[in-house]
Amino acid sequence: MKADIVRGHLDALLLATLEDGPLHGYAIIEALQDRSGGVLDLPTGSVYPALRRLERARFVTGHWSIVGGRRRRTYQLTRAGRQELVRERADWSRFTSAIGGVLRSDS
Repeated sequence: MKADIVRGHLDALLLATLEDGPLHGYAIIEALQDRSGGVLDLPTGSVYPALRRLERARFVTGHWSIVGGRRRRTYQLTRAGRQELVRERADWSRFTSAIGGVLRSDS
């Protein structure tokens, strides 16, 4: 799948991945890959800046911990993040419906 397709929807994907509970950065990347059946294999260079952006927007909170001697940042949805996810899902539904209407083959 082209990386450009995901770019405009990365925030929604990250918020949805965190919906079930807190995850550290690499676990988020793995969850995206698992939930997409391996189609989404996003580089850390895309995911971590997006997580920082979501944190600045107060859609997620992050905290550092030490696990096995290594530092890792764990992210969790905020109330505002859950509300944003609802908006993102509604936008996605309208978008896919509109694109489906254009691309649908009636022949």
